[in-house]
Amino acid sequence: MYLISQLSYELSVPATLPFDGGILSSAASASRTIYQLARLPLPLLFSGRTAKNRFLKAAMTEKLASWSDTSKPARGIPGDDLVALYRAWGAGGFGITVTGNILIDHDHIEDKGNMIIPLSASPTSPSPLMAGFQRLAKAGKADGSLLLGQLNHPGRQCLSTIQPHPISASDVQLCHLQMFGSGFGKPRAASTAEIQSIVAAFVNAAVFLDKAGFDGVQLHAAHGYLLAQFLSPTTNRRCDAYGGSCLTNRARIITEIADGIRANTRRDFVLAIKANSVEFQDGGMSSEEAAELCVLLEKHGFDLVELSGGTYEDMGLRHRRESTKAREAFFLEFAEMIVPRLTRTRAYITGGLRSTGAMVDALGAVDGVGLGRPACSEPDLPWGILRENVSGCVRPLVDDDDFGITASLGALQMQRLAKGMVPLDPSDRETVERFLEAKRVWLRGFGGGRGVSLPSPV
Repeated sequence: MYLISQLSYELSVPATLPFDGGILSSAASASRTIYQLARLPLPLLFSGRTAKNRFLKAAMTEKLASWSDTSKPARGIPGDDLVALYRAWGAGGFGITVTGNILIDHDHIEDKGNMIIPLSASPTSPSPLMAGFQRLAKAGKADGSLLLGQLNHPGRQCLSTIQPHPISASDVQLCHLQMFGSGFGKPRAASTAEIQSIVAAFVNAAVFLDKAGFDGVQLHAAHGYLLAQFLSPTTNRRCDAYGGSCLTNRARIITEIADGIRANTRRDFVLAIKANSVEFQDGGMSSEEAAELCVLLEKHGFDLVELSGGTYEDMGLRHRRESTKAREAFFLEFAEMIVPRLTRTRAYITGGLRSTGAMVDALGAVDGVGLGRPACSEPDLPWGILRENVSGCVRPLVDDDDFGITASLGALQMQRLAKGMVPLDPSDRETVERFLEAKRVWLRGFGGGRGVSLPSPV
């Protein structure tokens, strides 16, 4: 079903996966200050929990859960592959590990293979779904990492081959964009009753994960998904309590979800959010509004905010100026405007960080750093840094600003980790050339209108 996994077996690599710190990385020295900052535990002030260090494994869509074209209850269940993948990341030294997006509706998903916790899933009754998430929690937490489940609804960003009639804040279609032969249907604006059902589904999924043993949840309100569609003036044209020029109204769906989670989960349950620090399009959320949003989120008890940016139309996951390229982090300049307004909510930044030096520079502005795609090639990168034997992640011989290539490589690496195999070495020229050729063959054979999708941003 996940045809990109075939690439793994065309590129032979030894199948033993050691976790001895810094695989695929070269040893290098750095100042003691770098390691002291990275090692510092981070207390989360609303839940009372503590992350053991400042590294966060950022969410990426895995598409490794069960799928059935005919049986909805058989969809979205974590199995052996996801358990193995999160066992690897859990052992890698991250203070916090965030899963890929867990969807809250069988009919509205980002892609086949997503984990799914629908509103009908009972948090108190035994089920294969509960058993799968319990196994996942046990594996991801085994080495002391806090495990958060990222909850999501795609809204209008659902392929028309999966959902031709999506729902959104307003009826603004995602036009002029195709993903492997599939576009995106014109959404309809959610009714107030439907919004309340969506809020209930997010809350139910959080309670479900609480009962399954997760340490908390992260709401996905970035990258143009449903919660971001409510936040953005470009996609929210409502005139009711959930729209308009007032940010408090556009954020109401998020604050209602947050209040519901806080009221129905244990006291030390971590509440986090992934939010855009900026949208790179005319009329989108500005950094000033993002700062206002973070202050509002703090009032509703969010332990941490992970700052990202962009939408499907412009993901923003690239360096736009030489100044950001030198500092590596895509969104650091926006974080520096936002974070000083927070007093209790912790701030993380994800995107572009590759060297240990840039990570510690970022820690001068934020509380923690997130690693996504680098963690696919080096699941134990934090241990390598904390043990002072690496200067950063391995530098892949692909264009780091080409999200399609790097996301495809990340998906392949996750497939390998899920099977207990060593990731490919993306710094080896022959390996990369074989990967790129295999990807071209894959696209010719399975893409172009057949509804097969490569990983999308999470």
